[in-house]
Parts: sequence; structure tokens; C-alpha cells
Amino acid sequence: MIDIAANLKMVQEQIGRAQENSVHAAKYIKLVAVSKTKPVSLLKEAVAAGAHDLGENKVQELVEKFDLVPGPVSWHLIGHLQTNKVKYMIDKVALLHSLDRLELAREIQKRAAAKNIVLPALVQVNLAKEDSKSGLMIEEVKDFMIAMQDFANIHVEGLMTIGPLAARGEEVRPVFRQLRELKEQICQMQLPKSEMKYLSMGMSGDYPIAIEEGANIVRVGSAIFGARNYAI
Repeated sequence: MIDIAANLKMVQEQIGRAQENSVHAAKYIKLVAVSKTKPVSLLKEAVAAGAHDLGENKVQELVEKFDLVPGPVSWHLIGHLQTNKVKYMIDKVALLHSLDRLELAREIQKRAAAKNIVLPALVQVNLAKEDSKSGLMIEEVKDFMIAMQDFANIHVEGLMTIGPLAARGEEVRPVFRQLRELKEQICQMQLPKSEMKYLSMGMSGDYPIAIEEGANIVRVGSAIFGARNYAI
């Protein structure tokens, strides 16, 4: 039996300890409870226990759950976004974590403009340079940020990355540090239509390290909801 409330409390306590351990830690950390493959009943438990931000990997799953979870919930799309799925999520997502190419930006711009909304988004960076991950290479990010100045209906609010799949413990720290340093470099560019407000990095296995390196959004799934069920 999964005790969602107890798990959520444990994660929040670990977040607090990580904040105390580093001068780079943000004062406020947004905890995104990653609910992919989990039933609505568990999402409701999480919201009742104090989770305000829920994250999904797939548009279809987010859309299916969107109207079924009561309360003041902000939905985050954290997985790779196909252009043909933009129309389904454009008015449901509080923050897109995976903006990674101009083709996607053009489709978001078209759909957002049609609904007269501005979509907040994070630029995904593939710092691990792994073929299995989406995201821009680090050397592409600055030019991409400049290009994003032409998209009036997308508000870039920061950066996102996923740690290396094979990394364990302290091995992942240099990647998170690199994203923080990239954020600082982009801030110096003083781009008027981009805001380096968020660093989304860190998941169940490494979020304390991410916080110590400056993450102010962490995406935690299994530590709250238990192991994923890919059979559903």
C-alpha cells in the first residue's frame, strides 16, 4: 500500500535539507509530482496531501486526467512533445518543460496565437549528449534563445535537463552545475522576451543534488507514487 502523503512529506523534508546544504540552492523549490502511468485516485491523494503541480510525459495521458483531478492544480508537460499533439495541450499546460526545436516553436506559436494565450516554456538541453534524450546540444542553446525572441506567444522561462541515465550519486552533479552556469550566461545576454526564472532538473534519484546546484523545479515521480506501471 503506497502512502502518498508520507512519501510527499519525506520528499519535502529532503528538499529542505538540500536547500540548507548549498549556497546555490534556491529559497523556493517547485515540486512537480510526476504522475505518468498512475491512476487518478493516486493523483487525488497527492493533491489532498498538498501537491499543487502535476507532471505528465504524454499529452494523451495529461488530457485524459485534466478534468478528473479537482483542486488548484497546475499541469506540467515534461516529456518530448510532437508537433501534431500541440493542439491538444496548448490551453491545459501551465509550463512546458521540453521546448527543443524551432519546428515545435512554430507550431506552438500558431496554436497559442489562435487562442490568444502565451505558453510558458523551458528550453530542454541535452547536456548528457545521449541519443535517447531530446533536447538541444549546449552549443545550440544561445542561438535558439535568440531565435525565440520572434515568438510572441511563447514565454521562455528557463532551462530543463535530464541527468545521464548511467550516472549515480555525485556523478550527476557536473551536469546540473553546467546547466546553472548556462543559465547565468544567458542572463548576461539580456534577452527581452526570455526570462531565466527556472532551472528544472533533478528526479527521484538525484533531486537533492540538483537542488544543491540551483534547481528550483524538481520532477519527482517514483519517490512519491512508487515505481511506474508501464502495463497500463
